Amino acid sequence: MSDRIVSATRDIAAPADTIFELIADPARQPEWDGNDNLAIAAPGQRVHAVGDVFRMTTTQGKDRDNHIVEFEEGRRIAWKPSAVGEPQPGHLWRWELVPNDDGSTRVTHTYDWSQLTDEARLQRAQWTTSERLMASIDRLAAAAEVH
Repeated sequence: MSDRIVSATRDIAAPADTIFELIADPARQPEWDGNDNLAIAAPGQRVHAVGDVFRMTTTQGKDRDNHIVEFEEGRRIAWKPSAVGEPQPGHLWRWELVPNDDGSTRVTHTYDWSQLTDEARLQRAQWTTSERLMASIDRLAAAAEVH
């Protein structure tokens, strides 16, 4: 794996469909974002297919369009962010969910910046570590697990 592809994996004690809803609905993403980068997204942007685009406002007040490039309902979703109306600079966020026999779900979160072309974004990309990705998974688990 390239040093420009980081990921984290853990099991969450919740069904894949429950977890996927938290990821595929952008309005829910700021609740569990371990990078503390997401401020708000308008409701009603639930993702359904490759080609969908959802808009998110970052904690820095910048709007980002997120272009869905991979999608399998309940199992996999990936998007490439860009500034509104601008080309995608080449980084990708991916979530993969695999149901376990015990009702839990193996969740893998990946940040791939191997195709990132925007020099201004390189430092921020390097800041996104597997520990920060795991923080998102941990927060996602707290939101999804019923205790």
